[in-house]
Amino acid sequence: MDFPLREGVKFHTGNVMDAYAVKASIERTIARGMGASYIWEPVERIEVVDPLTVRFILREPAPLDLIVSSLAGAYIFDPQFSDHEWFMAGNDSGTGPYRFVRHTGLEEAVIEKFDEYWGGWQPGQIEAVIFKYVPEDNTRLMLLETGAGDFTNRLAIELLPKAEANPNLKIIQGPTWINSQFYLNTQKPPLDNPLLRKALAYTVPYEQIVEAAWGGYAKKAMGYVPYTLWGWSENTRTYTYNPDVARILLAEAGYPNGGIELTLHHQLGDEYERRTAELWQAALAQFNIKLNIRAMPWDARLAIAQDPDPNKRQDIFLMYSWPLSPSPIPLLQDNIGTWVPPRLNLSYYSNPLVDKLLVDANHLAATNRKAAAELVREIINMVLDDAPVIPIVDCQQAAVARADLVGPSWAFLNPAYPRAVDWYHIYRKR
Repeated sequence: MDFPLREGVKFHTGNVMDAYAVKASIERTIARGMGASYIWEPVERIEVVDPLTVRFILREPAPLDLIVSSLAGAYIFDPQFSDHEWFMAGNDSGTGPYRFVRHTGLEEAVIEKFDEYWGGWQPGQIEAVIFKYVPEDNTRLMLLETGAGDFTNRLAIELLPKAEANPNLKIIQGPTWINSQFYLNTQKPPLDNPLLRKALAYTVPYEQIVEAAWGGYAKKAMGYVPYTLWGWSENTRTYTYNPDVARILLAEAGYPNGGIELTLHHQLGDEYERRTAELWQAALAQFNIKLNIRAMPWDARLAIAQDPDPNKRQDIFLMYSWPLSPSPIPLLQDNIGTWVPPRLNLSYYSNPLVDKLLVDANHLAATNRKAAAELVREIINMVLDDAPVIPIVDCQQAAVARADLVGPSWAFLNPAYPRAVDWYHIYRKR
């Protein structure tokens, strides 16, 4: 497959972006074998046809249009400035409208307009952005109220009505490709029992979580694909809060009186996850099931989740999930595909038939996306019957901005790029 490139695009280093740079960038990603580099597995080789045409030779059918649109695995940068240490020192060599200027740890980062951006610049566009790390929600809202700040996202839901009542502020809402899920440790008793896992799926107070944990800024999930992404289907099997069915399945699983103690790990400082976990904890208590909740930093809980000994891992891992490309298939491969050692499949589920069907679906996506979507639905229904992962909600975004910032909604909240703002398409109203 050939891709024509735009003429006249420059890197922030001043060098020209061409087919040689595209080839070198992707080959570097593949060679490093880290992060999302696996998305390029279908690519056998990359050829430069001419300076403005790059050719991908595939070893198998694959939706290359979706792969090259990856959120985290398809960066193109100046190959003359691609040293790992150079990047880690705070430099950049991209082609976007803004270039990186400086950062001071987690406290502050600054970007400013790249004068030679191929899209050009118009009067009134945002020319520089200062990012400040302000973890306290009330402080962030106060900064916006006083005009010392312009934009924030993931504000505590109880503060949103106050922001909405302020004429100098506005709430921006939008969908995401993010969902929240419980990953059950299928390799460790008692959750290696599929009947118990299915019973637990009927104990989750889904609608209560939507309202009380998310303030209505979420939808009950149907399967593992967010409702905003192709491959989602209203015909997907779904679990509901049903105490009667839960008790029947608990009895069939050998726990008619409960008597189970489980441990759940969630992200430290994430109020949405904390409230979700606590609501489930209260619901499980009605079945004589004790849920211990531990809030931990990501690195610490991931280290436990990836311990070589399954018995040393957590029972339940609460985590957000989103696709690295505009396709449900890599999302499912990450979450329910076989990974040894474990990566993001933190239920440790392994089903050879599911693995094969996911490969088949990816091949189909290259030529018949409708058929691929149908196969995705079949795969999800198959896995939901084993209940290794309990889908909870599809998340929605609610950001707060100064009222004089104007632009298309997707510039503030783009479902394909969660929590990233397209400042180039935003203006300050005069």
